[in-house]
Amino acid sequence: MKSIFEKNLMLYKTRYESPIGELTLLSDGNSLIEIRLYKSRYPSIASNLKTVECDDLNVFKLTKTWLDKYFSCEIPDIKDLPLKFIGSEFQQKVMSLLCEIPYGTVTTYKDIARKINPKMSAQAVGNAVGRNPLAIIVPCHRVIGVNNNLVGFGGGLEVKKYLLNHEGVDVSKLKTPTKGNAL
Repeated sequence: MKSIFEKNLMLYKTRYESPIGELTLLSDGNSLIEIRLYKSRYPSIASNLKTVECDDLNVFKLTKTWLDKYFSCEIPDIKDLPLKFIGSEFQQKVMSLLCEIPYGTVTTYKDIARKINPKMSAQAVGNAVGRNPLAIIVPCHRVIGVNNNLVGFGGGLEVKKYLLNHEGVDVSKLKTPTKGNAL
């Protein structure tokens, strides 16, 4: 199988209008490999690759249905989607742990780090979470800093608050730290 980073590999994209703005969905033709939020601070995993607009791929239909359910306050199952995690072994481990965070709950970067290795730093997990290419579906928005600090989200903290509130999390108890990166 070809690597996602081979220049001659064809990637497909489509758009999805959501309550948090336009999302760009990216696929290798079979699996969903990225959901880009309109304000993402990291470059696309396919920023130097050729992409073609294609709205009728089955993976895009499944993803749009999943997102429709999510934004309609249903709890769609992540297992309903063919996903491909692109990243290092460590990033993939973190993405796997993110998928275990139940809808409407939060956990901390530190808690995720401890599940991987008792000596692991929250910052290492924060870096991996920050590069999550499958935002919303792989729920990186459910990860907060210690002491209920609302930190880190590629689409901005207002979008993170929206998603958490949408899931029923009491965002009034979350605070934005004024100094440092309180992971």
